[in-house]
Amino acid sequence: MSMKKVDKNSKERILKAAVKLFAEKGYEGTSIREICKTAKSNICMISYYWGGKKELYQGIIDDLLSRLKEYAQSFIDFKVNPNTLDKKEQINLLITILDKFIAFFYSENISKDMIIFLMKEQQNPDFTVTSETFKYLRTVVGAVFNKNENDKEIIFRTLFILSQINSPRILPSFSLKLLRQDDFVEEDIKIIKENLKFYINSLLKEEKIV
Repeated sequence: MSMKKVDKNSKERILKAAVKLFAEKGYEGTSIREICKTAKSNICMISYYWGGKKELYQGIIDDLLSRLKEYAQSFIDFKVNPNTLDKKEQINLLITILDKFIAFFYSENISKDMIIFLMKEQQNPDFTVTSETFKYLRTVVGAVFNKNENDKEIIFRTLFILSQINSPRILPSFSLKLLRQDDFVEEDIKIIKENLKFYINSLLKEEKIV
């Protein structure tokens, strides 16, 4: 086994352990030593990859967004300005992006620990998210509804659309517990996709776009 492979495995273990501990104990309640113990990794590996706890904390978000962008590049051409497309193309692009987002959000890419981490740490002043993928989605939403992407209505509309995707996962008491399941299955994901399309179509009809 090469050193490069060992290092990669070590990095993945540290990230997984950090997400779990930050989710359970928060930023202040989690130590570098505890993360390394959980990850069964040498403490110097954190310095090597990130520098310190603050950088590791941000590295969790950066890693997630990096994987999301890599995934998004398989169905989004970021060079294409959505405003140059006709309305049908804009709507189809929006539906495609949201359909793929659901597939990503309900896959192994987002663990239960990551959900808890994201929910808790949004209140942390050090928590920052800069994502080209989410910015592009907002641009698409703005194009579909004939408004600038920075318009307050578009910012909230994009937020509400995203909430349609993630609410079943961030509110398990109102989803999984009622379903008496430990996790979501393909049938559930299909229902979520259908409900999201219904929501989008309702917005489009309300705005007399379709």
